[in-house]
Amino acid sequence: MAYSGRYQVLNPKKYRGDHSNVIYRSLWERDTFKWCDLNPKIKHWSSEETVVPYFYDVDKKYHRYFVDIKITFTDGRTILVEIKPEKETAPPAGQKRTKRYINEALTYVKNMNKWEAANEFAKDRGWEFQIWTEKTLYEMGIMTKPMKKVPGKLKPLRPYRRKKPKK
Repeated sequence: MAYSGRYQVLNPKKYRGDHSNVIYRSLWERDTFKWCDLNPKIKHWSSEETVVPYFYDVDKKYHRYFVDIKITFTDGRTILVEIKPEKETAPPAGQKRTKRYINEALTYVKNMNKWEAANEFAKDRGWEFQIWTEKTLYEMGIMTKPMKKVPGKLKPLRPYRRKKPKK
């Protein structure tokens, strides 16, 4: 199964934008798109159609942030949603002089700059900005299998046994 691809919108009237060109960049996004598409409480939704300008503290320049999803509910509420792994929502840990730490730190700063701008952008319009992680998606029922073992939720795997060849 591919972790990225083209999502086929099931209810084109609910999608705001080009419904024939909806790209998911993770299975979490794909599952969230399907949830939006089928949820009767959602009036309309879009993916990467909302652009937020933000200032990146590292290079001291303005950039454009394409928010993962914009959802408008039937009750009138609108939210902007970013889908990210839980580990990218916290400062990096580990040895500070490694390439990995530096890359994670730069990603963290960029995310914080994007999210601060998106939060202000949303507030200015009477909307809300939310970050959904794998934990959020599991708790909402969007993702059916947890990434990490949740006590009482997973059955242990049975050992693999080869089938005996038929004679």
